[in-house]
Amino acid sequence: MDTALIYCSEYLQHDTGQHPENAARHRAIASALAGDDALQARVQKVSPQPASDEDIERCHDPRLLRHLQSLCERGIPFVDLDTVICPASFRVAKLAAGAAVAAVDLVFTKEAQNAFAFVRPPGHHATSDRAMGFCLFNNAAVGARYAQAKYGAERVLIIDWDVHHGNGTQDIFYNDPSVFYFSTHQYPYYPGTGSKFETGDGEGIGTTLNIPLSAGTAAAAHREAFSEALRVIERDFPPDLIVLSAGFDSQRGDPLGGLLLEDKDFVEMTKEVMEMADRNCEGRVISLLEGGYNLQTLGETVRAHVKALAS
Repeated sequence: MDTALIYCSEYLQHDTGQHPENAARHRAIASALAGDDALQARVQKVSPQPASDEDIERCHDPRLLRHLQSLCERGIPFVDLDTVICPASFRVAKLAAGAAVAAVDLVFTKEAQNAFAFVRPPGHHATSDRAMGFCLFNNAAVGARYAQAKYGAERVLIIDWDVHHGNGTQDIFYNDPSVFYFSTHQYPYYPGTGSKFETGDGEGIGTTLNIPLSAGTAAAAHREAFSEALRVIERDFPPDLIVLSAGFDSQRGDPLGGLLLEDKDFVEMTKEVMEMADRNCEGRVISLLEGGYNLQTLGETVRAHVKALAS
C-alpha cells in the first residue's frame, strides 16, 4: 500500500478572484509536488467524484445544499463577506467533499495506506446549516460520517491543526460520542470559538478537546501540547480512522495567522499521527487541506507533509 494523492483540475474553477483562498494556492502545491520525482514515484494519483447529496446530508441540512446551489446558479458572488463563490462553486464544493469520500474508500479497502486530498474550497468552518469562513461543505465531517455509514467505523478522530478553530466540525459532532474533535488553534481569533471549556455536550461530553494558543506561541510549546493531547486521546479514544484537517496557516509567516510552526514541525506532527494510526487502526489516515495562504512557502510545506505520509 502507498499514499494516495487526491486532486482534480476542476478545483481551479472555484473562482474567488483576489480572495486569500484562491486558485494560486493549488497551483503552488501542485508545482511543489510535481517537482519531487522521488515523491511522485511513491504516490498514486486519484481523481475524485462529486459527493452525493446523501453523503453531504449526513452532516448538512438539505436546505443548505439548495441555498448554495441557488446562489451559484443565480451568479451571486458571495455567501457572506468572507466567503466568495462563482457559478462553478457548488459543483467544486461537492468535488472537495467527494475527495474525502474517495480517501475513506481507499484506506478502508487497503488500496492505499493513507491519503492526502488537496481540495478547495476548504471545509472546517462549515456548520450543519451554514457556509462560512471560506468553506461551503465540511469535507472532514463528510468523510467521517461516510466512514461510519459505509465501513462501520465506531470511533473517528478528527485532528485539526489549522490556525483557525474548526467551529463547523465541532458543531456537527458536539453531541456525538463516536467522533472525537481535537483542535490546536490561535485564540482569541476568528471565528471566536474554541476555548478550553468547550468539551462537548450531552452524550458527547469529553469528545471535544480544544487547545487554544496565543499568537506567538513558541513552536516547541505548541508541539508539546499537541503530543500530550494525542497521548491522552489515544488512551481514552483509540480511533478506527484518523481524519486530519490539515491547515498550514499555523506556519510561521502566514498572512492570516500568528503561530510559529515550521515545515519540520508539520513533519513530526504527521509522523506522530501516523504512529498513532499504526497502533490503533491499521494506519488509516486521511488528510484534507484546509488553510494556508503564504504562496511563497505553502507548496514546500505541503510537500513535506505528503513526503512524511509516504515515508
